[in-house]
Amino acid sequence: MSQRYFGTDGIRGTVGGPVMNEMFVRRVGYALAKFLKKHNQAKPITVAVGRDTRASGEMIQEALCQGLCAEGLHVVRLGVTPSPAVSMSVRDLHADMGISITASHNPATDNGIKLYDNRGLKFAPAAEGEIEAFIEAEQEHEEGAQFDCGYDHDSRGYYANFMRSLLHQSCLDGWKVVLDTANGAACETSSTVFRHFGADLIHIGDKPDGQNINEGLGSEHPEVLCEAVRKHGARLGIAHDGDADRVVFCDETGSILAGEEVLGAVALDLHAQGKLNRKTVVTTVQSNLGLDRALADAGISTIRVPVGDRNVLMAMQDQRLSLGGESSGHYLLFEHSVSGDGLLMAITIVDLMLRSGKALSELRQAVRLFPLATENLRVAEKRPLEDCASLQTAQAEVAKQLGDRGRLLLRYSGTEPKLRFLVEAEEAALIAPAMSALVAAARQDLEII
Repeated sequence: MSQRYFGTDGIRGTVGGPVMNEMFVRRVGYALAKFLKKHNQAKPITVAVGRDTRASGEMIQEALCQGLCAEGLHVVRLGVTPSPAVSMSVRDLHADMGISITASHNPATDNGIKLYDNRGLKFAPAAEGEIEAFIEAEQEHEEGAQFDCGYDHDSRGYYANFMRSLLHQSCLDGWKVVLDTANGAACETSSTVFRHFGADLIHIGDKPDGQNINEGLGSEHPEVLCEAVRKHGARLGIAHDGDADRVVFCDETGSILAGEEVLGAVALDLHAQGKLNRKTVVTTVQSNLGLDRALADAGISTIRVPVGDRNVLMAMQDQRLSLGGESSGHYLLFEHSVSGDGLLMAITIVDLMLRSGKALSELRQAVRLFPLATENLRVAEKRPLEDCASLQTAQAEVAKQLGDRGRLLLRYSGTEPKLRFLVEAEEAALIAPAMSALVAAARQDLEII
């Protein structure tokens, strides 16, 4: 179902643009209130609202709360806090909705709104479609009277205390750990937790000024983390994005782990402990086939879904599974949380290192990534791929040649006029001819610009 305002992870855009301006956000507040009142007719309604460190966050929060409060809803202001802490606070406070004001890994010029239902789960597309109908029905709202309809709540303290409870105090005595919080929402929470664990912490990306979130740091720029790990001789490097729902790891050699290596190491460990529900892991179509091979060798099945952590979440719910993730650094561990959580996965990896006595460079070897190549073609029109005869023929031939020794993936970008190609193979020599055949076929069927 095509939606006008919601993307793959809430509503997001440039501050001052069509969807991230005061008047539109106020409309969203009114619309969310009416949506909630429709589904909660017999009780008072509470909404928990948190934000990251962007300067625009306060403006968006105020406009959003004006719409919510004008409709008589009760708002709990969580302040600057990671998105997974918003999800956790919804359950702690028995709230009816959680809202995280963030644009995740995007620059400070962008902002957005992520929604969580009363279970702390991201909203399903059908619910977002219903909310869009309420937004469309709303008239433009000028700034009205100020309403004091809520109170401030220390979500960071509750969240950090829960995370600290997962491992013993001072368990990381003697460990040098580099932590990059991207000048974002986790500046206080993740550092508090790792200091409680006794780590000798080298903290970077910990001086937010409202404009420097994700700027040359964090999970989008892990080269800074690698340099710091090598410089300080650290045992581990951890980098979050702006709202800390994802995490990237660096081993003691200064090398970044692929998301598949992280997911594979945790999956194999949970399986060995008998904690991997149905011996199955959820990942996306983007993940390397080497993950599937490593898990299959251990008797673990893999379910692949379209790109997006919400798709991973929905498959985990549907199959009642305990672990899922994306190669981009989103991970879900249902034993402790229903939200993607960078800090939770960091603690999980540390726990695995402590129990196994192995360095991260050794743990990552459980997954041997297949060689791969990617290509992008800019197209004049996103013609349905099933209507591209030459491309369909080439796909079938390449798939036959690769067999179970590789795979191919063709998809249009969701945000750009591009056709994206991915070819993986157990043997690197198979990749180049396969990619050449696919690209040549696409050029026959599509107008390339």
